Amino acid sequence: MNQQKAEIAVLGAGSWGTALAMVLADNGHKVRLWSHNNEQVQEINHEHTNKKYLPEIILPELIVGHASLNDALTGIETVILAVPTKAIREVVGKMKAVATKPLTIAHVSKGIEPDTLMRISELIEEEMPKEFIKAIVVLSGPSHAEEVSLRYPTTVTVSSENMAAAEEIQDLFINQNYFRVYTNPDVIGVEIGGALKNIIALAAGITDGLGYGDNAKAALMTRGLAEISRLGTKMGANPLTFSGLTGIGDLIVTCTSVHSRNWRAGNMLGKGKSLEEVLDSMGMVVEGVRTTKAAYQLARKYDVKMPITFALYDVLFNGKNAKDAVDVLMSRGKTNEMEDLVNILGERNHEN
Repeated sequence: MNQQKAEIAVLGAGSWGTALAMVLADNGHKVRLWSHNNEQVQEINHEHTNKKYLPEIILPELIVGHASLNDALTGIETVILAVPTKAIREVVGKMKAVATKPLTIAHVSKGIEPDTLMRISELIEEEMPKEFIKAIVVLSGPSHAEEVSLRYPTTVTVSSENMAAAEEIQDLFINQNYFRVYTNPDVIGVEIGGALKNIIALAAGITDGLGYGDNAKAALMTRGLAEISRLGTKMGANPLTFSGLTGIGDLIVTCTSVHSRNWRAGNMLGKGKSLEEVLDSMGMVVEGVRTTKAAYQLARKYDVKMPITFALYDVLFNGKNAKDAVDVLMSRGKTNEMEDLVNILGERNHEN
């Protein structure tokens, strides 16, 4: 499969969509990179750069920018959907207006829609008519666009209810030099892990902004993973997924790197800036903010204890002081660490 060269549409010319377009082009595939910004498309086609998102990178000539979604999708069988969670419905709505045949849609977004509490694959399924869906695939894992565009070694996971489609996406992306791709059949776990780690990264940024050091961050990440596993397992995920690339792997990279938008946003919150000031200064989507609201709602729906998520929710949406929120977490009643593991495994065994 990976010897056959394809033409693929990547919808979304932000940092991640552009970096993934580069991987595909490095593998010899022609890429149609769609953006709603015509000036950005002209830059991609004439200068072979995307300076707003990847300022030091020269793009392969196999990447061609498109401002017309119809032009980007005509004759295409595989679409990489690389837009923020809040834009999924709008973009898929436009896709269905121009689609002419079933598509394999691989999304790379990491979020959950507040209020509906839908995962990205569920949003796509709801918005796109069944006759235009061949398969829905998720690509996720510990991967900063800045490092992928520099061709640093990176490993990700693809997941789908249609594992043949997941393997097709695996073959399109896998690159022996720097981009390794695994498969995992647990769509729920992959999507939940990828989305909820952004919440913990926001919280990790806050502890760093407060100057609390590595001990606090290590504890936060470990207990955060327990929260992700509790909720994900309750929703039907395999708990083992959270010990893999889209669980602990993604959590580590997002909580510890200056490339992480969520960590940077949390860091500014910890230093005293308001949420409005933080979002205004970022210039890019901070998925963890919306996801915190969705996770808070999911925790209440499934009756799952998520103290870090609840504390962050109070900081983001109820105006609570970040230091006070951390102090509340530290003063919680005593408990046994192994209770989480027993409860998670018990929940999984009950489902089986």
